[in-house]
Amino acid sequence: MRQARIHHHDRLPRWQVPKPFSTLRIAVRRPAPPRGDTPVRAADTRRHYTSCLPVLIIAAVAILAFSGGTGMSWLPLLAVGPALAAATSGPWGVLRVGVLAVALGAALGLHDGAPGSDQAIVLSTLSAVTLASSLAGALRRRRERVLAAVRSVAEAAQHAFLKPVPATVGPFQTAVHYSAAAAEARIGGDLYALVPTPYGVRLIVGDVRGKGLPAVGIAALVLGVFREAAYDEPDLLDVVHRIERSLARNLGPDDFVTAVLAGYPEAGRMELVNCGHAAPLLVHDAGVLPVEPVRPAPPLGLRALADEAPGLQEITLHEGNQLLFYTDGVTEARDHGRQFYPLVERLSQHISPEPSRTLAALHEDLLAHVGGELHDDAAMLLLRKAADAPSEVPDAPDLPAGRLPCPPVAAEQEHRTDGVRCGGAPGGGYRW
Repeated sequence: MRQARIHHHDRLPRWQVPKPFSTLRIAVRRPAPPRGDTPVRAADTRRHYTSCLPVLIIAAVAILAFSGGTGMSWLPLLAVGPALAAATSGPWGVLRVGVLAVALGAALGLHDGAPGSDQAIVLSTLSAVTLASSLAGALRRRRERVLAAVRSVAEAAQHAFLKPVPATVGPFQTAVHYSAAAAEARIGGDLYALVPTPYGVRLIVGDVRGKGLPAVGIAALVLGVFREAAYDEPDLLDVVHRIERSLARNLGPDDFVTAVLAGYPEAGRMELVNCGHAAPLLVHDAGVLPVEPVRPAPPLGLRALADEAPGLQEITLHEGNQLLFYTDGVTEARDHGRQFYPLVERLSQHISPEPSRTLAALHEDLLAHVGGELHDDAAMLLLRKAADAPSEVPDAPDLPAGRLPCPPVAAEQEHRTDGVRCGGAPGGGYRW
């Protein structure tokens, strides 16, 4: 979830709110939230600012009435204070604002010598608005408590659904960041899992078609099958087949899941199976390069339509290399000019030896790109091959335009089976 950190703040008791002028002082003193602060803290800050508005409105009406010499004509505007307070305060806070409005109304009426009948009508109106606003504030507080309970359930479901990834798994430093489009729900249709198994570290990153509860149910199904099959199946392709068979029994005709699975069966060798998902990004001394699938395969759940099985791809990972898995909620995020987020370029700028710092910087940059709010689920999982000793791998050569390095094993497989052209001898070269 968002590799969800929930910030707990000191809150007032259920039915207690600050006195009006205390609220005003708190709102004035409270600084604006720093850039990148959590939505929860930003919302709390906005609430503190808006809680002073009823007092400001009542004060403005009183100043106009006392200085303008217009008699009772301004007094109905005092009802705006308690009405607005219902949106930011509990019932007792609304009553305090209402009492302030009624007292000022009575003082203004006496000051201007208003007829008793007119003054009684105005004060009765202010009292009625105050009582109605207090009831509205009580109902709003009740709904907020219900929403808080739902959020706590969502938080518990998050930890069962998307289990936290430890900072170190096998030979890798790891980090993950998850942002649901429905921020209050904490859970979306993107999925990830990373587990150590008897056959090495294995992971999956995927994206379910659609959003909401149906997508969450499919994502939970995929993760459950993956976690079981990853321990049972020696071959990574068999893990994919297990997931495919399960989805064939449970998916609707229009449902599918794009996913990339990876395994690290032995030192230096990473296996990848890409089922219609965005290509992982390999970070090494030569820069950031997408690991495009040698043999593209359809998303999970659509194999029966395409009648094409996924292929196994192997790449070499040296010490210090990093591999970023992500979903299309990252690359398809648009700015105000409708430009997509340039992940490859930004990853090159924010890469660091600590995966958690890299993802934190990417997330901040992504929010700045879209203007502060994502409109799709977004997940990123970063692996870094731990560098226990200085690497003696030579720097990668300058690459011709439009060419990507073929890992030795992958290049041999391409020459053997798929006929993809690679420059140089089998076992190395360039693919385009």
